[in-house]
Amino acid sequence: MTENARTDGDTWTITTGVGFTALLVAAARAVESDRDDALARDPHARAFIEAAGDPRTIAMLEAADRADTPLSASRHLGLRTRFFDDVVADALSAGVRQLVILASGLDTRGYRLDLPADTVVYELDLPDVLAFKSDTLAAHGVAPAARLRAVPVDLREDWPAALTGAGFDPGAPSAWLAEGLLPYLPSDAQSLLFERIVALAAPGSRVAVEGQAGELDLDGFRAVQKKYATEDNPIRDFDVTSLFVADAARRDPAEYLASEGWTVHRAGGPVDLGRRYGVTDAVLPEDAARLTGVIEYFTAERGSL
Repeated sequence: MTENARTDGDTWTITTGVGFTALLVAAARAVESDRDDALARDPHARAFIEAAGDPRTIAMLEAADRADTPLSASRHLGLRTRFFDDVVADALSAGVRQLVILASGLDTRGYRLDLPADTVVYELDLPDVLAFKSDTLAAHGVAPAARLRAVPVDLREDWPAALTGAGFDPGAPSAWLAEGLLPYLPSDAQSLLFERIVALAAPGSRVAVEGQAGELDLDGFRAVQKKYATEDNPIRDFDVTSLFVADAARRDPAEYLASEGWTVHRAGGPVDLGRRYGVTDAVLPEDAARLTGVIEYFTAERGSL
């Protein structure tokens, strides 16, 4: 498998390193969208795969009907997308009109969701990733559903300054999405991320997080990847574990937010989301299921409007 060893100040494109994970997630959303019983539909996901021209994700779409790998056997990313979509809908219903998507990648919620016209969506990611997304959607004549403001910034830098410089109002309620982000951050960076959210979030704000309940078993993940790295697996040479940070000192962000006076609602892991949304076909092989058991979803709210 190829290595994508992280270094201080490392960067990526949409087909390399952390950027490639955004393309993988888009491919999974495209597959989910094609299902008759789709948990969430992203009509733009396939356009990213075509625009990137990466043979691995193209092959993933072509092999979508296979059921012999952990990825094809699981609807985990469909469940995850639905969970965060519901969080956005609930926030909008409560009157929140600022949505901040951290490490937004190829997220299209600012384009595909039914957003009130006065909603402002802030997308934070590296300049190249944001440019690829906006250029691809513009080429297909796709316009944002509300006001969308790209904030090209590395989350290892002073992103609060970039966010407020783009028009974010710390005095108004906001909704924050941390989806598919935390495994790539060391513990100190994760702590700083949530400290900054707390500093910027007015009463009535909320956050939704995909976190982990325990330490990542990187050796176990590598063993499972190797087991399923067969010749007909399109992503057999991509070692996502080299991008993860397994840090035993990582603090539970839900506990931190609770200590800051936020009300936390734990939603459980992928299996729990499956039960919530009535999904019965998200069965993983036992070895893969054990590893994903550390994934946990939660929401938290700060006071009231």
